[in-house]
Amino acid sequence: MVAMKIPLAKPIFNEEMRKAAIDALENEKFVMGESVYKFEEEFAKYCGTGYAISTSSGTHALQFSLMAVGVKPSDEVLTTPVSFIATANAALHAGGIPRFADIDRRTYTIDPQQIEKSIGAKTRAIIPVHIYGYPAEMESIMDIAGHRKIKVIEDACQAHGATYKRKKAGSLGDVGCFSFYPSKNMTVCGDGGMAVTNDDKIASTIAKLRDCGRVSHYEYDIVGFTSRLNTVSAAIGRVQLRGLDEWNDKRRRNAKLYDQLLSDIRDIGLPPRGESHIKPVYHLYVLRAENRDALKKWLEQNGVQCGIHYLLPIHLQPIYQKMFEYHKGDFPKTESFCKEALSLPMYPDLTEPDIRFVSEKIHEYARPRSSDCSS
Repeated sequence: MVAMKIPLAKPIFNEEMRKAAIDALENEKFVMGESVYKFEEEFAKYCGTGYAISTSSGTHALQFSLMAVGVKPSDEVLTTPVSFIATANAALHAGGIPRFADIDRRTYTIDPQQIEKSIGAKTRAIIPVHIYGYPAEMESIMDIAGHRKIKVIEDACQAHGATYKRKKAGSLGDVGCFSFYPSKNMTVCGDGGMAVTNDDKIASTIAKLRDCGRVSHYEYDIVGFTSRLNTVSAAIGRVQLRGLDEWNDKRRRNAKLYDQLLSDIRDIGLPPRGESHIKPVYHLYVLRAENRDALKKWLEQNGVQCGIHYLLPIHLQPIYQKMFEYHKGDFPKTESFCKEALSLPMYPDLTEPDIRFVSEKIHEYARPRSSDCSS
């Protein structure tokens, strides 16, 4: 087996985070300690929202947000098939039925035109996913939802710090949801999530849902869950949040270098670079290659770890085919994209020599193919 010289991702954990974790362990309540509330306040301020409510995972943040906006059994939740399965699972956990709309291949995100075509009489909520850290076209989505009085829950689990028209991802819809899983742009060194909103009633409901339905110390007025973020994780998250903007700048710098080095390879499609109103954060650097699997094998043989996000779109996952009878061909742009998507190494500490090495190996793979095509 070839030793990987360049990993796909590399979470940051430093001495400041270690000290924060130890301090929380020694001086705070293990559950719902002071760091939890401070982390929520700081995260809300960062996103520009009135409220932030922490949870034990991004999945629970999505689920509780859907429940808080009123999704009930038989209600439909419209989202993209290009996401981690938890996006659609959250709709099921909330009692709803997940439905899908195809993507815009230019941005990899849900296509507003397809949303219009896919909305039905039972559609209660839309979950646009800011996939790989690139914001969906939120203005169009909010217009569509507003005309039909449909709630919008942003899945910003891969987009901490991304902006759309100078507003932070997560602050544009009725609720925005984040994950702090270790591979994300910021982490709590374990599972964790956050929901942000400007609606006090939604915030109050999510806060009760994550804490057993608690309305006061001894009273519970809804059936809730045990889904709190632990204090140590929150303490680490506070430190991570302070470094987020710098780390995102480094990701954008790395993406720009990849773009420059790979732009001359005709058989490879580069990820969207952002526009005047969109500033992505490159949770992942995902290119498109017709011979994706062969390129992945070549790179890994040369010590470059790669990823596929996602091999199977959600509608073709076995459980979704069984439950909802989805078939190949239902969302052709999605299915084509998932056959081509390849994630290259991307993290703040990725060095210029490493990026140049990856590019050189991709060029070595592409050159024989180019010469074969011209002969």
